[in-house]
Amino acid sequence: MKIVAIIARTLLGLMFLVFGLNPFLKFLPLPPLEGVWGQFLGSLVVSHYVWFVGAVQVISGVLFLIGRYVPLAIALSGAVVANIIVYHLTMQHSGAQPAVLATICWVILFWHYRASFAPLWVQKS
Repeated sequence: MKIVAIIARTLLGLMFLVFGLNPFLKFLPLPPLEGVWGQFLGSLVVSHYVWFVGAVQVISGVLFLIGRYVPLAIALSGAVVANIIVYHLTMQHSGAQPAVLATICWVILFWHYRASFAPLWVQKS
């Protein structure tokens, strides 16, 4: 299980680092924005909200890759992964393979580090 967690951490770290740097460096081409998903992405770009999401992705990606503060990286990336999945389920059904891979890697890491999140499930502190 430890090797699976290392592979998942590395894959997720690389994905988050590369896709997180894109809003700043613009090395991946933006497809033609059409339909509901195009309007959604267009509003994120115009409002510069993608910079915040990109920064969260870069921070968590670096933390995953260096293997430090991994529970923090899991917590930071959880909201991003959830939004990516919901985006692909509701707006753009094509191209969801990286989102599914990111979700699988995130679940593996969450399960591997579940002891770090155990205090969150206590009803009364």
